[in-house]
Amino acid sequence: MTAPWLYSRFADSAFILAPAFAVTLLVELLPKSWFEHQKMDAWSWLLLVVFIDVAHVYSTLWRTYFDKAAVERYRTLLIVIPLACWVAGVMAYSAGPMVFWRLLAYIAVFHFVRQQYGFLRLYSRREPNIPWSRWLDAAAIYISTIYPLIYWHVYGREFHWFIRGDFVESLAYPALERLAFYAWCGLLSAYFAKELAKGSKHFNIPKNLVMLGTAVSWYCGIVRHDGDLAFTATNVVAHGVPYMALVWMYQKKQQPAARWFRPMWIPVFAGVAIAFAYFEEGIWDALVWRDHGMFYTWLAWVPKLTEPAILSIVVPLLALPQATHYVLDGFIWKVRDMRAEATIQA
Repeated sequence: MTAPWLYSRFADSAFILAPAFAVTLLVELLPKSWFEHQKMDAWSWLLLVVFIDVAHVYSTLWRTYFDKAAVERYRTLLIVIPLACWVAGVMAYSAGPMVFWRLLAYIAVFHFVRQQYGFLRLYSRREPNIPWSRWLDAAAIYISTIYPLIYWHVYGREFHWFIRGDFVESLAYPALERLAFYAWCGLLSAYFAKELAKGSKHFNIPKNLVMLGTAVSWYCGIVRHDGDLAFTATNVVAHGVPYMALVWMYQKKQQPAARWFRPMWIPVFAGVAIAFAYFEEGIWDALVWRDHGMFYTWLAWVPKLTEPAILSIVVPLLALPQATHYVLDGFIWKVRDMRAEATIQA
């Protein structure tokens, strides 16, 4: 079977498949003291959170609001989803700040989990439609992410998704973690046994690297290590870099003559997303957090908001790019639509 690369062997390997392995290897090789029980330093935050995590959210603009064809196709969604997310956010924050952050955290983690499933399906698009095999594929990719999350909920971690306490932690059900661990071992073993039994002729390299990279990065970032930097690095790099690469590859296919999607213009493609991310985080820092002022001295004059009523309006508004990204992605990256368009490369 010809490997179902989305763009090319090199591009897929470097920007979609390799990030999970590279960042996990880095975490494993560097001194453990760098990652265990350590709060992330300011420069790591700038690189990982702003330049990758938040920037990958804004890379969606190229797939939606910056794309005339997408605007025509998704016009109603592009208007309704942000409005609905903001209204829901205001209602949640009015019920309590933790209600808002907990809701946003679980929507975010669902988005991260679904992305891995989406990549697995994309790389499986040329395989025979065998129901039991597809079921095992789905079960294995989901347990690769769900088991570490269950471990986190049962035993708690030194890190958090958005703010401390946004996940329900320290559940008194260690048996649940053991059951999930056995499912993790069993399903992954069954999956790789199935894939190896196909033989080299039918071995789907990118699909299996997605599975292995997901299992390794999520386990190491959440279960094996207990530090903010280790979790953020494995979580953000393995998710954000492949996402931005997918957006560029897809748009390159759809608009082959567009200058923005020529290799020489990649810095502009990434730079626009990074600029939006930097500005957004500056507003967050000035109005809400006040913990990375060294990067936003030009906003030092902005008063911090403290009035709950005002925060209930402003915080959901500031979180709107993330919320819209999480919800809108469920519509613009439907696997069946991607397959109908021959994905990115015929």
